[in-house]
Amino acid sequence: MAKKRRLLWHLYSTYLLIIIISLAATTWFASRTLKQFYLEQSAEDLQARVHLFEAQISNYLTPIDEKNVDRLCKTIGPQAKTRLTVVLPSGKVIGDSKNDPAAMDYHLDRPEIIEALKGQTGISTRYSRTLEKDMMYVGVPVKRNSHIIAIMRTSVPLDPIDETLKNIEIKIAFGGLFIVIFAAILSLLVSRLISRPIEQIKKGAESFARGEFEHRLPVFNSEELGSLSETMNQMAVELQKRINCMREQRNELEAVLSSMVEGIIALDNEQKIISINKAAAQIFGAIASEVQNRSIQEVFRNTDLQNFVSSALSSDETVEKDITLYGDNERILNAHSATLHDAKGKSVGALIVLNEVTTLRRLETIRRDFVANVSHEIKTPITAIKGFVETLRDTAMENREDAMRFLTIIEKHVDRLNAIIEDLLSLSRIEQGVEKEDISLVESRIRDIIAASVQLFEGKASSKNIEIVISCDENLKAKVNQPILEQAVSNLLDNAIKYSDNESTINVEVRQTEAETIISVHDRGCGIEEEHLSRLFERFYRADKARSRKLGGTGLGLAIVKHIAQAHQGYVEVQSTPNKGSSFSLHLPII
Repeated sequence: MAKKRRLLWHLYSTYLLIIIISLAATTWFASRTLKQFYLEQSAEDLQARVHLFEAQISNYLTPIDEKNVDRLCKTIGPQAKTRLTVVLPSGKVIGDSKNDPAAMDYHLDRPEIIEALKGQTGISTRYSRTLEKDMMYVGVPVKRNSHIIAIMRTSVPLDPIDETLKNIEIKIAFGGLFIVIFAAILSLLVSRLISRPIEQIKKGAESFARGEFEHRLPVFNSEELGSLSETMNQMAVELQKRINCMREQRNELEAVLSSMVEGIIALDNEQKIISINKAAAQIFGAIASEVQNRSIQEVFRNTDLQNFVSSALSSDETVEKDITLYGDNERILNAHSATLHDAKGKSVGALIVLNEVTTLRRLETIRRDFVANVSHEIKTPITAIKGFVETLRDTAMENREDAMRFLTIIEKHVDRLNAIIEDLLSLSRIEQGVEKEDISLVESRIRDIIAASVQLFEGKASSKNIEIVISCDENLKAKVNQPILEQAVSNLLDNAIKYSDNESTINVEVRQTEAETIISVHDRGCGIEEEHLSRLFERFYRADKARSRKLGGTGLGLAIVKHIAQAHQGYVEVQSTPNKGSSFSLHLPII
């Protein structure tokens, strides 16, 4: 019977072979990549030099002044340390920084010239018979009125690049040799570390194995694994009973975990997944059976989650943190951790519980923003009113002109406060109506609603010479709540007029599909940056705060429009391009 080889030598020879092959492949690839990189950089540099000289030389190409072209080439070329050649579309050389053009052959057969005559940048690397060395050539067409009038070619020798690459390759070779020696020593140590625990497992298994499995483990060629498999076969029966019991308990546990809405992940101290329920796998878009026994860093590539797991495993206390998942839709998870202990009370890992709180956190953010915004919006006019009242009381009462001016300003801020309160009350009434289902929908002619809204703003539009064009079928009807829909259209028209330039046009278009009625208001105003579009319908949110307040906006108009759309079980959307205008569309489903 052939003597079995030790696992140590199996592992060591394999590691060494893999290291040598990997280093050889890496060295070859690095050399090829470096050479390609240097050649590409050289080509780009030559092309850039052409563009630097093109303006000077093109002055002598229409009409062609061969003498001055050649003079410029011989002046510019040495200064730029570049050989510069100017070739006509016929192939005739009319300028060269190195040689006499009259003594040079026609260049119509040169690869870079052929490519340049096609209107593209030609690049060629070859041996130069004139200079007797390897050169890189770059030919660039010079055009005038879309016609090629000449080709400017730059070139440099490849000797410096080859010398640089040779030095780098020598350094890589010496570095690779050092790495091979170091890796060989390290592989031997690692192989010993791997084989030693297996021998210990074999001895431990021999002490408690007494049963038999129906399935027999194969006998491996290596001495250690062969002995281990033979020993494990001897304790099959005893372990079968224990495994059956553990399987039943596991099935019960999996049934409980699968029925939970919360995501559950059990990890060991090495951050490997011991168990994961279906809810947690779905949160991260994974399959539970495929991620077990894999590192959590490998499975879930989320920095916040990985930091949380590290904190949970390093602490005996409960850890809690919100984790943000980025993708098509941003999601927020509230994560809790608890330490897992074995029978002796030793920490063996951590249990992570994940609850999705995206909606809750967004509501909290909206609530905080709303409180802050409404406080700011109300505080500003109140502060102004208080200041002007104090000024009136202290100094301006005796001067009727100043007093009237201050009272006018106070009246303006009072009107602003009143407008904010009226919009808040309107928004509250709409929300309460939706919650109590008190919003009644009656089949109405949409054009009448649009016309009524337009009539309210005819004066305001006329003051800016803005034309409002209605595009709506006279007989188009839909089930709507006429008063609040008219308010929504009015708010959109008001915004369109405010942010439109003088003597522009606003289009109100209504169209109906099988599923919905769409009311769109298009303006040709200043437009809105894309970063603001997602938050545009939040209360008190302003894309341009200074201009919005100057124009008298309360910051609630679009929020009211959104809630009116929702009251009709629809939605509102916006499309906008800066300096070109915006389009707001109300989508009302046909009920």
